[in-house]
Amino acid sequence: MFTKMKFIYFVSIILIICTTNLSAGTTGKIAGVITDKATGEPLFGANVLVVGTNYGGAANIDGEYFIINVPPGVYEIRASVIGFTSIVVKNVRVSVDQTTKIDFELSEEAVQMSDVVVTASKPIVQKDLTSTESKVSGEQISMLPLEDVASVVNLQAGVVDGHFRGGRGNEVKYLIDGVPVNDAFTGQSSLNAEVNSIEEVQVLTGTFNAEYGEALSGVVNQVTKIAGDELDGEFSFYSGDYVSGRDGLFTNIDNITPTGSYNFQGSLSGPVPGLKNLLKFFISGRYNYNDGYLYGRRMFNPSDSSNFSANDREDWHVGNTGDNEYVPMNYGKRLSLNGKLALNVGSGKGIVFTGIYQDNEYKSYNHQYKLNPDGDYTRFEKSYLGIVSYTLVLSNSAFIDFSTSGLLSEYNQYVFENPLDSRYVNPDRRNDVSGSSFYTGGTENWHFNHQTTSITNKADLTWQFNQTNQLKMGLEYQYHNLDYEDFQIVIDATSGFEPVLPEKGAFNYNTYSANPFQFAAYVQDKIELDYLIINAGLRFDYFQPDGKFLKDPNRINVLDELQPPFPDSLLSSATAKFQFSPRIGISYPITDRGAIHISYGHFFQIPPFENLYRNPNFRIPLTGNFPANIGNTIGNSDLEPQQTVMYEIGLQQALTEEIGVTVTGYYKDIRNLLSTEIYIKNEFRKFSKLVNKDYGAVKGLTLSLQKRFLNGFGATVDYTYQVAKGNASDPNDAFNKAQSNPPIEINKQLVPLNWDRTHSFNFTLTAGQPGDYIASLVGRLGSGFPYTPSLQNQRTGLENSDNKPSIFNVDLYATKYFKIGVYQISVFAKVYNLFDTANEYDVFGDTGRAGYSLELTRDQEQPRGVNSLKEFYSRPDFYSAPRQIILGASIAFQ
Repeated sequence: MFTKMKFIYFVSIILIICTTNLSAGTTGKIAGVITDKATGEPLFGANVLVVGTNYGGAANIDGEYFIINVPPGVYEIRASVIGFTSIVVKNVRVSVDQTTKIDFELSEEAVQMSDVVVTASKPIVQKDLTSTESKVSGEQISMLPLEDVASVVNLQAGVVDGHFRGGRGNEVKYLIDGVPVNDAFTGQSSLNAEVNSIEEVQVLTGTFNAEYGEALSGVVNQVTKIAGDELDGEFSFYSGDYVSGRDGLFTNIDNITPTGSYNFQGSLSGPVPGLKNLLKFFISGRYNYNDGYLYGRRMFNPSDSSNFSANDREDWHVGNTGDNEYVPMNYGKRLSLNGKLALNVGSGKGIVFTGIYQDNEYKSYNHQYKLNPDGDYTRFEKSYLGIVSYTLVLSNSAFIDFSTSGLLSEYNQYVFENPLDSRYVNPDRRNDVSGSSFYTGGTENWHFNHQTTSITNKADLTWQFNQTNQLKMGLEYQYHNLDYEDFQIVIDATSGFEPVLPEKGAFNYNTYSANPFQFAAYVQDKIELDYLIINAGLRFDYFQPDGKFLKDPNRINVLDELQPPFPDSLLSSATAKFQFSPRIGISYPITDRGAIHISYGHFFQIPPFENLYRNPNFRIPLTGNFPANIGNTIGNSDLEPQQTVMYEIGLQQALTEEIGVTVTGYYKDIRNLLSTEIYIKNEFRKFSKLVNKDYGAVKGLTLSLQKRFLNGFGATVDYTYQVAKGNASDPNDAFNKAQSNPPIEINKQLVPLNWDRTHSFNFTLTAGQPGDYIASLVGRLGSGFPYTPSLQNQRTGLENSDNKPSIFNVDLYATKYFKIGVYQISVFAKVYNLFDTANEYDVFGDTGRAGYSLELTRDQEQPRGVNSLKEFYSRPDFYSAPRQIILGASIAFQ
């Protein structure tokens, strides 16, 4: 496998040889007009400076100026010219990919006067917005009960539990400082910046520009903080636990302890001592632990053996040796470290070195292991990100961003790290029980490990050709190294009931490596006129899979008699894939207080690599039960890219100086989604091959209302109406239906997707005085997800033809600040699920509710185990987390 040392060595070489600051999508622009206040004439040659930086510009003959390549943040802008009083505008907010308009009217001065100081306010209507996007600053995040980037994203209109406008969960591109951080193996985000290190989060849910690729549904761009000129820092701590009266549902919920959840985090920024003008730093870290709210009880150890085969319960043997302690079964702990060094060289922002490390350990609740919690899997994720970037300033109107990054993602899943650990037991121990019973022994006997290394090189040119046109073009190359293995620990009579590993290449020991690469190029032009703004671009994507696929799956039985590498007569090499994707967005300001936009675009995404290279030895065993997609599915390295065509129309309108409303309608046509094609081996064993067959369509309407935070109060409200349909929610849907007894016919018409929430309503309310006190609420209300009615595991209705109950949740945050010298101290409280609402996230198919099943009323044999039927059908994991109360304190200095 590609080892950590090799990765560190590779990134070290990059840092040495690469002269490559912030990449595409991490800076904004300031522009406007400078005139004589008395005459209205343009002031040619007037200077404009971003105070405290080396960013600036000069007015042309028409008084027009622009300043490009400005990182997001809040600045002071100073305009001056000889013979006129200078003006300083404070509180100027610059956002990623947007133009901040600041006009100046200077007055002639008879004598030397001090600068005139005014305070800017961000316009309610962003007239150069040609598609839907949201920007949330680090300051806004700090005033709300939001713990991570995911909670920020899910608060945006059109986003439901990580699904953007009805798309599948892995159709979103995640970026940190413009660099992709998706794990190419799963398609999911490998790591996210912690909220204490974020300057701004940009969430693109509409038809995003051509500079963004490898995404069908949306983009999340996390721009991290840069080092300041003065030393400053912040450190905080909190602890808490779940507090609920629902002790009949949640095991151990009445055991309240301050160590049930705790968090340490801090950041430090400023110049390196002795090198103030040369080297600056920003570092942050966070450690978070949460016991979770789902507990098991260690009544049994994995090695315990019981016998429930007798008809008379008095003859049953219960061999429990557990200590009966409560054990958290959905706990999580995470360590995050972030460091950034800015070396002031050249005429731009210099060279910036960034490093991020995250280490996650967690369990996913498995109901059957409730009395044997030590027998279930633990999951481990580690991610390392290194970035070196440099901005080459060609002139005041042009610059090139160079960046090189390395991302290493590791995933491991097992019960015990050593596969030959003697604590692994014969999986037959789980068969001691039958019916609706908790396991009284046994372990999960598979190991899953994958490691993905992605090296990305980018170059982006930004050229403000004139006051009207900003041209951007860029190149991106990604090289991937993928290593994967899964294996079953065999414990049976043939192994002397001791753990042994099967032979590599067997159906229960899969390994493979692959080195695919991608290339992309784009060009786009942003045309800004007084009466029209146009974003037009074209993107080219190219993918080389580096894999082989089975020509004729019907001949798969031939491979049983061969060892890899297999002959070319049976396999074909996957071909390269490419696509041109045009995108255009238009904004038409209808008044000085409103604008209409329309946009259209084509989008391209390579399927997650786990689907391209799965089961590379094409082994399909004729008997046995295996984890999902082990032994029953073969990958397809020749899969086509998944494609989406997106349309959008919207209106922004300022109602007052403080309140604005946005209405947006959208439609998505989705093609080439992953599906499975069914084959039969030896005339009875069904298996599947991954292909591009699924499709879908999404339409929706969003309505957003914003009241900017002013005079001690701010609020946001948004409503989304959406219909998301497709022929399948899961790529394995066709195979799962073929395996049913009796088999279920695949959908030949569109049905609601599993995450189709027809109505969604979000709100935030913030009140207080920054620096004194802040109180805020975040609320969510939504209709229930669809489900398929069934009785005794047989469908009684069409797929997803009914809906789960609606959901409602409110979170609270309150803090009080105290100023002591240079230190600002705060104490705060956070309450998640303030009203302890029992939201039903999953339900029984026969009732459509989480708390009751008709199985409890049916005349049937009682479970052969230690639990009752009622205990087994009590499902705390079907509900949202109960109320959680957190208390903490922080100290900051500057």
